Amino acid sequence: MIDERRLDELREEAARTGSVAGALLRYYDVPLLKPPVWTWEVPAYFFVGGAAGVSAMLAVAARTTGADPRLVKDARWMAAIGAVISGPLLIADLGRPERFLNMLRVFKPQSPMSVGAWILTAFGTFSAATAGADLLRFPRVADIAGILSAASGLGMATYTGVLLGATAIPAWAEHVSLLPFHFGASALGAAVSVLQLRGHDDSALTALGIGVAVFETVAAVSTEKSITMKAAELLSGPVPLALRILGMKSKRAKRAAAAATLLGSLLTRLAWVEEGKTSAEKT
Repeated sequence: MIDERRLDELREEAARTGSVAGALLRYYDVPLLKPPVWTWEVPAYFFVGGAAGVSAMLAVAARTTGADPRLVKDARWMAAIGAVISGPLLIADLGRPERFLNMLRVFKPQSPMSVGAWILTAFGTFSAATAGADLLRFPRVADIAGILSAASGLGMATYTGVLLGATAIPAWAEHVSLLPFHFGASALGAAVSVLQLRGHDDSALTALGIGVAVFETVAAVSTEKSITMKAAELLSGPVPLALRILGMKSKRAKRAAAAATLLGSLLTRLAWVEEGKTSAEKT
């Protein structure tokens, strides 16, 4: 996409100086692609929304397998709180609330942005209904709403990766098949880590944490190596993997692994946005 503002400046220069040739020569300074103009709200939205979406899925899994009811409750409330935070973060990036509402006027399945707006709306509705029904002690309603929350939560955890991969930004387009899985695994790691930091010591959470760390360690081979990405890879993969395996019986090691994974998950979103900006500027 050509930078229209830059082209307008060149036209004004040609009109002012009378040198069309000079303006045309300067045309090649215009980058072929516009770098993403996203501010911190977008990677924060990716991080919070992804963790919230996976939390809803963990709540259903915990409820189905008869896990500790406190784990189910915490996961449900994590999903609801994450949904509440996600909306303002996305709207803050869009600039005006009506822009978000305009995306809900028409459902466009070919547009990841349109699909994402509808996923966020559905997830926010169902996760709030789940937490509300749980608070009011309507278990059957909470279970039904929880299933719907988990279904839309899967979209919350992965659609942002699809959104990036669907663009022409080289760093994102080159990893179109990796991004949804990477974002999903990173979101799973973040959700598991928050639950562990809340004091839940279930073996299933530990197993999921190890699985995510293994995936992140392997996925590191397929990504670029900016400073932020290196830090994200280290904190998401090798560091928590070593802590979880070597400190299997240590609560302190598990908490350290959870904290590292949580920070690594946030840095992963920041790193991918940074990679997109850098690759677009070089095009």
